[in-house]
Amino acid sequence: MNSILTHAHSGLRWVAIILLLLAIANAFTAKTYEKKHKMINLFAMITLHTQLLIGLAQYFFTSKKVFFGENWMTESKGMYRFFGMEHLIGMLAAIVVITIGRKLAEKQESDLAKHKKIRTYYIIGFILILAFIPWPFRENLHVTSWF
Repeated sequence: MNSILTHAHSGLRWVAIILLLLAIANAFTAKTYEKKHKMINLFAMITLHTQLLIGLAQYFFTSKKVFFGENWMTESKGMYRFFGMEHLIGMLAAIVVITIGRKLAEKQESDLAKHKKIRTYYIIGFILILAFIPWPFRENLHVTSWF
């Protein structure tokens, strides 16, 4: 079960990143706020929420990288700390920022104001996501692949 969740979580990461980049690009280039823009913003947010649910299932039920035993914050040079605390809190913060940004954008009157809210909040969320992804080049996390 852990393998299925891990592959789903890792693969969906790329879908989320692509949708976020598309939403941000639309917010910079679009002159009007049409249904297609609203749907891209919504699908980006839904993908992130799905990622959160899969991640929480891993966190509480299947992950061998989350361990809350004695000295869990220093064991394995920070792997348990990263997956047990930093990754979860960072991603949760990103999802909250993006969700709030989308909600605030929908409440704006002008199309320009909607795109500005999406641009601001989605970029902040995207930066947080990039900062807390367990990239293979991060040291001491024991991540071995890009997928």
